[in-house]
Amino acid sequence: MNPNYLILVILGIVLVSCATEPEKFVSDKPEESRFTKVTLVERLDEPMEFEVLQDGRIIFIERKGKVRMFEPATGLVKDIGSIPVYFESEDGLLGFAKDPDFYNNHWIYLYYSPEGKESINRLSRFTLVSDILDPDSEAVLLEIPQFRGCCHSGGSIEFDSKGNLFLSLGDDTTPFESDNYNPIDERPGRPENVDAQRSSSNSNDLRGSILRITPQSDGTYTIPDGNLFPAGTPNTRPEIYVMGNRNPFRISVDPKSGFLYWGEVGPDAQNDSLGRGPRGHDEVNQAKEAGFYGWPYFVGDNKPYWYYDFEKGESVFAYDPAAPVNHSPNNTGVNVLPPAQEAMIWYPYADSEEFPMLGSGGRNAMAGPVYYQDLFADTAVKFPKYYDGKLFIYDWMRNWVFAVQFDEEGDFAGLEEFMPTTQFDKPIDMQFGPDGALYVLEYGTYWNSQNDDSGIYRIEFNPGIRKPIARSSADVKQGAAPLEVQFSSAGSMDLDGDNLTFEWDFYGDGSNTSREDDPVFVFERVGEFNTILTVRDSEGLQSQTIIPIAVGNEPPVIQLTWEGNRSFYWGKPTLSYRVDVQDKEDGLISENEVVVTWDFLEEGYDKIIAEMGHQQSENSTQVLGQNLLVKSGCNACHGLENASVGPSYKAVAERYSAVTEAPKILLQKVINGGGGVWGDRLMPSHAHLKEGDIVQMLDYVLSLSPKSAISQKNRLGISGEVTLDQHRAQGTYLLTASYRDKGANGISPILRREQLMLRHPLVLAANADFFHGAAKANFEDSRLVKFTEDKSYIGFERVDLKYVGGIQLSVDPSNRTGWFEVRLHSPDGPIVGKSGVISNELKPEKETGKWFDVSVKLETYDQVADLYLVFQTETGVSIWSSFLLNTVYFDGRS
Repeated sequence: MNPNYLILVILGIVLVSCATEPEKFVSDKPEESRFTKVTLVERLDEPMEFEVLQDGRIIFIERKGKVRMFEPATGLVKDIGSIPVYFESEDGLLGFAKDPDFYNNHWIYLYYSPEGKESINRLSRFTLVSDILDPDSEAVLLEIPQFRGCCHSGGSIEFDSKGNLFLSLGDDTTPFESDNYNPIDERPGRPENVDAQRSSSNSNDLRGSILRITPQSDGTYTIPDGNLFPAGTPNTRPEIYVMGNRNPFRISVDPKSGFLYWGEVGPDAQNDSLGRGPRGHDEVNQAKEAGFYGWPYFVGDNKPYWYYDFEKGESVFAYDPAAPVNHSPNNTGVNVLPPAQEAMIWYPYADSEEFPMLGSGGRNAMAGPVYYQDLFADTAVKFPKYYDGKLFIYDWMRNWVFAVQFDEEGDFAGLEEFMPTTQFDKPIDMQFGPDGALYVLEYGTYWNSQNDDSGIYRIEFNPGIRKPIARSSADVKQGAAPLEVQFSSAGSMDLDGDNLTFEWDFYGDGSNTSREDDPVFVFERVGEFNTILTVRDSEGLQSQTIIPIAVGNEPPVIQLTWEGNRSFYWGKPTLSYRVDVQDKEDGLISENEVVVTWDFLEEGYDKIIAEMGHQQSENSTQVLGQNLLVKSGCNACHGLENASVGPSYKAVAERYSAVTEAPKILLQKVINGGGGVWGDRLMPSHAHLKEGDIVQMLDYVLSLSPKSAISQKNRLGISGEVTLDQHRAQGTYLLTASYRDKGANGISPILRREQLMLRHPLVLAANADFFHGAAKANFEDSRLVKFTEDKSYIGFERVDLKYVGGIQLSVDPSNRTGWFEVRLHSPDGPIVGKSGVISNELKPEKETGKWFDVSVKLETYDQVADLYLVFQTETGVSIWSSFLLNTVYFDGRS
């Protein structure tokens, strides 16, 4: 055979096989497990914007004025410049972008609030010399008036592919003087920052707009074609690209289409008001061309506000989005404005009817990058083609990221959450790096604070072999020396099915290691150590996880003796208790060092308490209040010890420690909003929160002062009696005993807590702890459980069966037939009760409603166990034809 022919055949086979190899994840959505969030650096001080350079270095700014650089070669951050800034309220060093020709001219652009008495914000260009910002190189492009000490500065900077610079500017207007509706107070003698018509809807003012200019090499700028007002138009500023903005805090530009996107942080009104206008909404906007986007006359999909006469307190007319007009005496621009453009996406505090997937709660919408795969070199981490042309949006308060899809015309076509199970902590900027990975800048929990959970992260995509997932646990993490610890690698896995190897480094310094899966190790040395587990797959890829171990202080042991059932209460009995505490190092413990509390929580809080698991705090209501503060987003404006936008929680507790009516006063302030106590800063209304939740949060805050009556609320001695008489219907009683030891051998004090949670014996089946083949479904104002297959079950964790003689099941067979077995420990465990066969025919004639009760007697078992209700049927069930269970009542026996 001709060898050249053979070569051609082989080459053809290779070419055909290459040509037919399909590209992965073009139309199929990749699993979240193919993305890895990699920590680059953490514990930053109010990071704002960043740029990822070609070599992997990252330049970022911090609000108090620092310009900093992360170097991946060392994993360290260095300061490369500092701008003296005024950083009160929402001002400071706010915006940053590198020049499109940065690698040749080394120019960067900063938007900041210069230190000094002049109330302005400034856009300037600086030069980096040997990676150090040269302060003498400053070329000032723009200066914007700003009402200092107030609100809505904006400041995001982006370039498009043509070299045009976009700068977002807030309306510089307080939201608190207009009941959180549109601020259009035109009364003479009022502060200038109460009327957004002087800024956002003023064609002759740059505030409340997104500007588009073309920087020149001499430090000036020109105006590109296509801005909202052509140069020379009377009473207008040609720099304006879009106007009618409230607080367009983070913007982006599509690198191919040039479309502008921004997140608009909206007003705070909780409810629609006839005569004032709609409730507040955040927006994500798209501008294919210049336009007016409505504020302060419209919000969302052009929901109109009213012209409100603040002098007379009268609503005069609703604004017309087709013909908006600005007749404010504070307006220096044109009166007739372009038609208002609708938002692309809009959502209120509550669930959105139009975009329900965005959830509810606090809001702070931001716009991230649009991804195009062909703009990045082939790397091992770049995103797949599935995300081609999609816009990434995110919310600083809700901590989610969504990908927005567009149709062929570039119009909105849908959105889906990105990495929904991954934790983001106040994302404040994001961009795709030169490697095609997504870089995320996270501000961290508290506003106006240096947060340990702030940082820069890289999200890498892996279309092929993935790193193993490392998980580790230890049976004890604290104790006296010598401390024996049983470690486990259970849960570690490889999503590609590779065999795994394990390496443990117990002291974290390489001195004592093990290659066992689940080793036992005895710590002889006293101190605090990070035990590292390294998990490797057969390809050599590895992941690590760390367990902190503290040796030298044995945790206290608390024993809580209780007379009655430890899960439920019946009637209103008086029962006795006793608390005993032992601590190896502390020796004799006085009674007043042990904190014992007796609390009652209204119905609905038991699941929250259960979700907290073993959080350690002095008492359960403290833990509950603390947890609710985190969920509500209050920590964005308040710190535990340090002031942020608002005062610290401890400062509030101290100020109100001697005020008898403090809980009632603060409750009204939180619900209605208020100000004046802590300076000029106002707190918006939080009427969207449940009043009961606010009460629990305030109890926690006030308890932070030892002088407060709240801190002694419901305190008991270490032994005595309690009467369960506070419930009118349902609710939960909590007996909590806690002790914080004194620490030993340089190891910090340890707090331990034991708790008895007594709930009403009528339990919603949908509140069970375990489910298999059973679906939770909404029913009227409640929920039910559907049993959809034979041997499906629900289970309740750690139920005390002492004094429980049986259970009553509220059922609706729905023309199905079946029975329940009650089992201990597992779905296959010993049977302690069994119902008869249940069908519609057994429904008593007097029962005219949907449900009827079935009683199941239980064998005597005076211990705590997991309890399973296993449904069995011979007639069959399905998701469409299910056997229904509403409630389970645990019958007490004398």
